[in-house]
Amino acid sequence: MSLIIISVFVLASILSVQLMNKRTKDSLHMVQLEGYLADHYLKWLSMNRKKAYSLSGNESPIKKPLVMTQRATRLYRANIIISAALIALPSILGYSVTNSVILGIVIMVILIAALFYYQPIIMALSAMVMKPIEDNINMGYYRAAQNKVKSRDDLEVVGITGSFGKTSTKFIVGTILSQRFNVLNTPESYNTPMGLSKVINNDLSDEHEVFVAEMGAKTIGEIREVAQLAQPRIGILTSIGPVHIETFKNIDNIMKTKYELIEELPTDGVAVFNYDNEYIKKLADKTFKEKMLYGLENVEALDMYAEDIIVTENGSEFTLKDKEGNSIRCRTRLLGRHNIYNLLAGACASKILGLSFEEISKGIEKVEPVEHRLNLIESANGVIIIDDAFNSNPVGTKAALDVLSQFKEGRKIIVTPGMIELGEMEESANHEFGVNIGKVCDYVILVGEQRTRPIYKGLMDTSFNPANIFVVNNLQEATEEIGKITKPRDVVLFENDLPDNYSE
Repeated sequence: MSLIIISVFVLASILSVQLMNKRTKDSLHMVQLEGYLADHYLKWLSMNRKKAYSLSGNESPIKKPLVMTQRATRLYRANIIISAALIALPSILGYSVTNSVILGIVIMVILIAALFYYQPIIMALSAMVMKPIEDNINMGYYRAAQNKVKSRDDLEVVGITGSFGKTSTKFIVGTILSQRFNVLNTPESYNTPMGLSKVINNDLSDEHEVFVAEMGAKTIGEIREVAQLAQPRIGILTSIGPVHIETFKNIDNIMKTKYELIEELPTDGVAVFNYDNEYIKKLADKTFKEKMLYGLENVEALDMYAEDIIVTENGSEFTLKDKEGNSIRCRTRLLGRHNIYNLLAGACASKILGLSFEEISKGIEKVEPVEHRLNLIESANGVIIIDDAFNSNPVGTKAALDVLSQFKEGRKIIVTPGMIELGEMEESANHEFGVNIGKVCDYVILVGEQRTRPIYKGLMDTSFNPANIFVVNNLQEATEEIGKITKPRDVVLFENDLPDNYSE
C-alpha cells in the first residue's frame, strides 16, 4: 500500500511541475538571455522582482523568444527533476513518519504553491547544478573545434574584436576577401567560445580558404579564450570605448582584454589597428609584432587611409590610399563616416592576404548594410526608416545622429530606450545622448519611462519642445505614435532595442 501511495506522490509531483510549464519557461528564457550564468541571472532577479515573481507572467511583447537549444532542453529537464524532487521527497517523508496520507497531501499542496511562486529561484538552482556538466560538454566542443583549425595549415584566420564595429567589420572583411577566396564568416553576432566552436565544428569545410571570426568579451580573459580557439594570423582591433563597463569596471580592463587578441597572434601574425582611436593608439605604439595602422587622421603615420571623403544620405565616396602610393576611388552604400573606418580595416586585411586595390575597391562596392546597424529601409508610406537597433553605445549614438543629420528632406524622429551596461557613467552618457538628440531631431519617442529619464533631462537642457516628446512602454506603442505623427519623406531612426531582460 505504501509503495502505491509513494508512487502517487511522485507522479503527482511530476504532473504539478509540468503544469508550471509556462512559468518555468519564462524563467528559462531569462536565464538564456543572461548567458546561462546563474550569478548574472540572480542579479537580474534582484533587480526585477516584480517582473520575475508576477503570478500573471510576462505580459509585455517578446522581442527574442526562448530558443529550446540542446542546452536549454537539458536545463529545462534538470529543473523538472529538481522541482519534482522538492515536492515529492518532503511529501513522502511526511507520510512515512506519520503514516498519514492527509499530511502528505497537505505538505504536497503547500510545496506545489511555494514552488510555483519561487520557480525563478529553482531555475537559478538548476543552472548552478548543471554548470559543471555544461562546462564539460562545452570543453569537448571547444577542443574538437580547436583541433579542426590546427589541422588546417592552409587556412587563413582573421580575428576581429573591439568595443563596437566588430560585426560590421567582420562582414566587410568577408565580402572583400570573397573577391578572391572562399570565405566563411561567423554568422550574426556569434562571438563566444561556444558560438565559434559551433561554427567551426558544423560549417567550416576543406573548401574554405579564409575564416573570419568575430571575438566578443564581457570580462578579462574571454578574448584570449576565443583567440586560442580560432588561432588567427591576422588580428584587427576596431575600437575601444565604454561598452560593458558594468562587467569590465574601467577602460583599462577593456584595453587589456581586447589586446589579448594581439598577444595571441603567432610570430608571423599581423596586428591591424584603428590608429585614430586614442586607446588603440596606445596599444599599437607598444606592439612590436608586424602591424598595419589605419585611420583618417595623421595620414603620414598610417599604412592605410581614406581621403576626399563625401558622405551623403545614400552612402559615401572616398579615395583609398596606402603608404606605398597606391590609390583608388571607392564607393559604398554603407551610411556614415564611421563605416569608412570599418572599410579601412577590411582593406588592411585584404592587402595582407594579397588582394589588389582594384579587387578591394570592387569588394567595397559589394558590401551590404548589416541588419540593425544603420540599415536603411524604405517603407510603403514614403517614410524612411534607419534601423540601428543593435546595441547602442556613446560613440555609436553620435554616429547614428550624424547619419540622421545628413537627410535634408522631412522631419527627423528618433525612437530609443537609451543605452545600457555603462555602469556608473550610464546616467551621464544618456543625458549627453539627450542633448545630442535635441540638436538633430524634431520628434523624440522614448521607450520606458524610468530608464529614459536622463535622456529627457538632456532634451530639456537644449530647450526641446516637450510637446514633441512621447514616452511609451514598448516598441508596439512607439510604432503607434510613429503612425500618428509621420508623413512621407520623414526619417525615423530606431536607436537601440533593449533585450527582454532589460524591459521595464
